[in-house]
Amino acid sequence: MEYFLTDKEKEIKKLARQVAEEKMKPLREKYDEEEIFPWDIVKIFAQADLFKVLLPEEYGGFGGKVMDLVIMMEELSRVDSGIALALGGTGLGITPILISGNEEQKRKYFPKIETGEKLAAFALTEADAGSDAGAIKTTATKDGDYYILNGTKRFITNGGEADIYSVFALTDKTKGARGASAFIVEKGTDGFSFGKKEDKLGIRATATRELIFEDCKVPKENLIAREGMGFMIAMKTFDESRPMVAAQAIGIAQGALEEAVLYSKEWHQFGKPISSFQGIQLMLADMAMKIEAARALIYSTARVIDSGVRKYSKESAMCKCYAADVAMEVTTNAVQILGGYGFMNKYAVEKMMRDAKITQIYEGTNQIQRVVIASNLLKEYSK
Repeated sequence: MEYFLTDKEKEIKKLARQVAEEKMKPLREKYDEEEIFPWDIVKIFAQADLFKVLLPEEYGGFGGKVMDLVIMMEELSRVDSGIALALGGTGLGITPILISGNEEQKRKYFPKIETGEKLAAFALTEADAGSDAGAIKTTATKDGDYYILNGTKRFITNGGEADIYSVFALTDKTKGARGASAFIVEKGTDGFSFGKKEDKLGIRATATRELIFEDCKVPKENLIAREGMGFMIAMKTFDESRPMVAAQAIGIAQGALEEAVLYSKEWHQFGKPISSFQGIQLMLADMAMKIEAARALIYSTARVIDSGVRKYSKESAMCKCYAADVAMEVTTNAVQILGGYGFMNKYAVEKMMRDAKITQIYEGTNQIQRVVIASNLLKEYSK
């Protein structure tokens, strides 16, 4: 469909696709199998100025719009969503600073992001605080010019590889979620270490690790906004970042559809290409329709967010939830169309199916997204 992209958006799309096809695709099987963090591709992202898409012009970027990030993540994830997360995870990691950080923090950290010199990560999840994000136990105690952090974060994308972390901790345990605050913590800070790298089902080219804080001294100027604002910052971050996860999901789905279409035209049974069989055609048609519907929802949500005209929590949850479900369905059907070959790692669709699953889980499970959607609906119709 024609989405009337601007010239800048078309250029981002073209550039991201070129990097994905020429640089990522030849390495995706190796990186997935060996769980290699794609530092060499990160350098290519930087050379292609893709990190600049994460930032607005006033901080050295040429993007900064949700629509820009959506377009870039869709194109990269169409080839390999795990490699793309080195960039996408950084976008998530700097969002709290973008939306609530002060000018000094932005001027200090964004130049290193813009050049790809340093990556970022977002650290909220804990062992007992997944869907219930308000149940975090990591603490931050004020001590003169520092906050002393103690606790552990779990399942952190870019963990151990990133240099800049947006970390959420309780500055007032008596207030529950309202006592949470957000901090910028740099890799190498005393008392900050990493747990083992997780062995995952999918997105294996990205690093997922525990973050461990043991009397970690963080300068007070690294507090984002003010004490007690952490939970609100985290929720606002999710509202802006969920369309990017949705774009990741729909990129995976688009890649799987393309693989399935090409295979169906090449593979013959009963003397005919299987694409001539109506059963296969119906599957492909359903896959294409759902992808396009999800893409329309994602792009529309991105435009609403960038316009700043109204709240968008419901739409953000909708596009993430729907796109992730579509990605899981489409990739599963792509494996089915390829049959036995689809089950083998010679073809990319089995990897795409594994990668798709995480989009239904992180940044709020799809069950949580439905709760968010329903909550907003009930509020709207109570007026």
